[in-house]
Amino acid sequence: MPSAIGRAPYDGRVTAPDTPATASDAPERARGTSGFLDDVATIPNAITLVRLLLLPVFLWLLFAQEERAAAAFLLGGIGATDWVDGYIARRYDQVSEFGKMFDPTVDRLLFFVAVTAIMIDGSMPIWFGVILLAREVIVGGMMAIATVIYKIPRIEVTFTGKLATFLLMFAVPGFLLGSSDFPGADLFWILSWILGIPGLVLSLWTGIAYISKIRDGLRAVRSDSFPPAD
Repeated sequence: MPSAIGRAPYDGRVTAPDTPATASDAPERARGTSGFLDDVATIPNAITLVRLLLLPVFLWLLFAQEERAAAAFLLGGIGATDWVDGYIARRYDQVSEFGKMFDPTVDRLLFFVAVTAIMIDGSMPIWFGVILLAREVIVGGMMAIATVIYKIPRIEVTFTGKLATFLLMFAVPGFLLGSSDFPGADLFWILSWILGIPGLVLSLWTGIAYISKIRDGLRAVRSDSFPPAD
């Protein structure tokens, strides 16, 4: 006779055995899978992915082939098409939560790798690149912590910030092109300084403004989280 030690006493109730998921559960699972795919598999995300995949090509052209001009034009094209994915997402209603994280992450990765690579190549003044990277680390890091951890509302990019990005988008590859054997390289070098200095100043100015907005957002979150006592 099997031992009854450790068994709960039988109370007379009959319980139904565990049943596997029925066909009625399938639509719910399908909607979950479809929703995830719809969030990721969009044209804007595909464009962002292509821009990311071009980064190793840029590094190959710059270091393996020592083709500064080709690397500069490719980098300029990657930067100039940054607006395309956002425009398509808004125009065709393909804005996704994944894209909101994927696109800025790729942009920052491209920025860090490109600036670092050009400094290593010696085509950009070290002090210029270090200031750019330091600004991005401080402001970008604070913004990421504030929005992800403290859940402050997303801070919209200002016109000044967009202008700074526009100027630096041409100045950074311009330094590389100015150090190449491309015809008119000296002109590109001068143009890079003409665009780069105002772009750097505006970038630092907007960085200070963003830090102030982040601080205000944190104060607002704290005041909501800890309402005054009656």
